[in-house]
Amino acid sequence: MDPELLGDHVGRLYRAAYALCRSHQDAEDLVQDTFERVLRRPRFVRRDQDLVYLLRVLRNTWISQARPQRVAMVPLDEAPEPAVGGGSDPVVDKVVVVGSVFEALHELTEPLREAVVAVDVVGLSYRDAARALGTKEGTIMSRLHRGRSQIAAQLAGSD
Repeated sequence: MDPELLGDHVGRLYRAAYALCRSHQDAEDLVQDTFERVLRRPRFVRRDQDLVYLLRVLRNTWISQARPQRVAMVPLDEAPEPAVGGGSDPVVDKVVVVGSVFEALHELTEPLREAVVAVDVVGLSYRDAARALGTKEGTIMSRLHRGRSQIAAQLAGSD
C-alpha cells in the first residue's frame, strides 16, 4: 500500500468512523488510529483494494477500542437544532435530516450498522463490503435490506 495514496480515502473513512462513533472527535481519532496501524505495518495491497483494506482496519480498530467501553456510547447531540420560524433554510434542513439518519443508524444492531456504513456511507460494492467485513455477499444484501428498512421506519416515525 502506497502511503501517499492513503489521503485519497480520508473523507470516506471519516464518514464511516463518524457513523460508528457518533462523535466528530472520536471519528477523527479513529481515522488517525487506523492510519497509524496501517503505516506501522505496511502490506502489499492492490490499488483497487486500498479502501476495502482501510475499512477493515478501521472496523477492527473501532471494535478493539469500543470493547472496554461498550456502555459509554453517547447520543448524537452535535446536529444543529431545526431553524425557528416559518422560513426554511435548505442547508439547515439537510443537516437536520443527516443528523436524524445518523441517529437512526445508531439504533441498528452492530452487524446491520456495519453493512449500511460500508455500502451506503463509504460507497463500497456488495462484494467489497463482504470482503471488508469478512462475510458473504448475500449476508451483506440481507443486512442492508433489514438495516435500511429499520432506518426508514424510524425516520417515518419521527415526522
